[in-house]
Amino acid sequence: MKFVIVSLLMFGGTCLLFGQSDRTLVREGNSLYKQDKYSDAETKYRKALEKNKDMKQGTFNLGDALYKEGRYDEAAEQYRIAEGKQTDAADKAQALHNLGNSLLQGKKIPESIAAYESALKLNPSDLDTKYNLEYAQALLKQQQQQQNQKNQNKDKKDQKDQQKQNQQNQNDQQKQDQKKQQQQDQAQAQQKKQQISKQDAERILQALNNQEKDVQKKLLKRAPARVQVDKDW
Repeated sequence: MKFVIVSLLMFGGTCLLFGQSDRTLVREGNSLYKQDKYSDAETKYRKALEKNKDMKQGTFNLGDALYKEGRYDEAAEQYRIAEGKQTDAADKAQALHNLGNSLLQGKKIPESIAAYESALKLNPSDLDTKYNLEYAQALLKQQQQQQNQKNQNKDKKDQKDQQKQNQQNQNDQQKQDQKKQQQQDQAQAQQKKQQISKQDAERILQALNNQEKDVQKKLLKRAPARVQVDKDW
């Protein structure tokens, strides 16, 4: 769904309470603003405010120039000041409308919604502010949905990574168990080999002992040899 922000509301009235030089500077700024010379218009508005810092029109229109220059945070600050200077409800609503636009352009969506809602409390019939409020609310909802989807995707990825890690840990454990079993098998084989060698040695020794006994038995069976005695002469 595509939305377009309704444009800024320009404060262009003339107040006879201002001195001629103040009004002249503001009028010159307004003329430059209409020619899209926003930086030059900003300069005029600032000069007017130097002469009269409480000038409502100069503050409001300075915010407009800054907004057009893309300096949304600075513009928002001027609209806050302008809203504080206004005594008329419609003028306050106008400043809050533009404050909402500045905040929205600055990606401060919840704050812009609050500004639009405040403007509508002062001027409920302002269709432009209603439109921008609906746009900001829809944009916030869209961002929340995208964030929720992003969080879900992250959770799925984390879960998948965890499963992969668990599988890797299981594989590593199996390898360790196999290696340990192999080491145990080798130790048992070596021990068995040593036992066999010992048994063989004992059998050989026993066989030698048996063989020696057999020889002794055979010797004992022989008759004693006769010793021949020579005659005495």
